[in-house]
Amino acid sequence: MFNIGFGEILIVLVVAFVIVGPDDLPRVARWLGRSLRKLRLLMRDIKRETGWDEIEKEVKGVSREVKQTIREVDISADLKEAAESVKQEVKGVSDDLEKDIKSFDKEMKSEIKAMDAELREAADEGQSTAEIKEDQQNETGNH
Repeated sequence: MFNIGFGEILIVLVVAFVIVGPDDLPRVARWLGRSLRKLRLLMRDIKRETGWDEIEKEVKGVSREVKQTIREVDISADLKEAAESVKQEVKGVSDDLEKDIKSFDKEMKSEIKAMDAELREAADEGQSTAEIKEDQQNETGNH
């Protein structure tokens, strides 16, 4: 209630011993104890008569309800779950997209190689055809 530690109590007792003296100290301690007891009873009666005690109980009850409501309304856990879910979805889509791009790249390289081979073959055929025509022209020109 008063937030007094052992060291502070010891200092008060030493000061009381010096001021009151060793003979009267037990009588003063009894009087102080009775006075504190009467003060506590008086405070309790005042609280009861004024309704302060019930108001205090109501405030504590409302405080507990508010704390409980805050815990129930707290959506941070739900938001964290949603964020994690979105993160997983994005990662999945990203992985799928990366696989599709690699597959497309592989197909395109394969197509380019095939077209290159066809062009080389056509070029070789064209060169052979040109050589044959040249040979034919040379033969007809020689005869």
